[in-house]
Amino acid sequence: MPTARLQRSLRATFLGLAANVALTVAKFLAGILGHSQALIADAVESLADIFSSIIVWRGLVVAETPPDEDHPYGHGKAEPLSAALVSVMLLLAAAWIAFNALHELNAPRIAPSPWTLVILIIVIGVKETLFRFVLRESETVSSSAVETDAWHHRSDAITSAAAFLGISISLIGGKGYEAADNWAAVAAAAVIAWNGWRLLRPAFNELMDRSPDRELIGKIRSAAEKIPGVDGVEKCFVRKMGYQFFVDMHVEVDPQMTVENSHRIGHEVKNKVRAEIPSVRDVLIHIEPRKVNE
Repeated sequence: MPTARLQRSLRATFLGLAANVALTVAKFLAGILGHSQALIADAVESLADIFSSIIVWRGLVVAETPPDEDHPYGHGKAEPLSAALVSVMLLLAAAWIAFNALHELNAPRIAPSPWTLVILIIVIGVKETLFRFVLRESETVSSSAVETDAWHHRSDAITSAAAFLGISISLIGGKGYEAADNWAAVAAAAVIAWNGWRLLRPAFNELMDRSPDRELIGKIRSAAEKIPGVDGVEKCFVRKMGYQFFVDMHVEVDPQMTVENSHRIGHEVKNKVRAEIPSVRDVLIHIEPRKVNE
């Protein structure tokens, strides 16, 4: 499973990386030759996509590195860390685009060339297709890093759509409407910033070991309570490491039970939880005496 997961994740990442390199060059050239600030801003966003894909690639590879003496829980945190870095890059790209667009708002402008719209139509189609493919892969492999990379593609499609709108308005409006191109870049920057913040929060929560959804915890508790001899689950703490979960559980048993039997029950609980919920990598059991009601 880990090898297949890594291969699927890397396939999606490399496909996006190759497309971003080609689109970035095309948009930069079209933006400069076609006199479009929005298209240049769009190219900057694609350039950020290239670096983000490289970060995601390395994060995925590091996350699949087996546990070692210094990292007994493995290297799964590399995934949310790379997702957080990519999110920050989105925020920085948005700030750069907005600053440049507003800074040149009142500067003398040449209306964008009509042929730049053809470039943008192609870009929007490619990026939306990439978004759907990579997002589907991220759901299959349960990777926050790949999901963030997918939304980076959607952000690029949005900036391209905003550039298309801005250039269209400036061309239809004629003289005096050249600034529509800049305002389109500002609108695109706002959308990029929102996506960056939206993706940063779950990555940060995972890095901070935020507890997963209650449904998963309920399934883990239910699996443990099915084992004969388990009188209850006092505590159940779950944290995510990459696409896997680590569980710390306090299990209540008969206070008169022998150490040997309670040890056996602990192993049965661990095996049961891992069998019913394959995404759980390890379960640490702490045996507690059943509380007697006074």
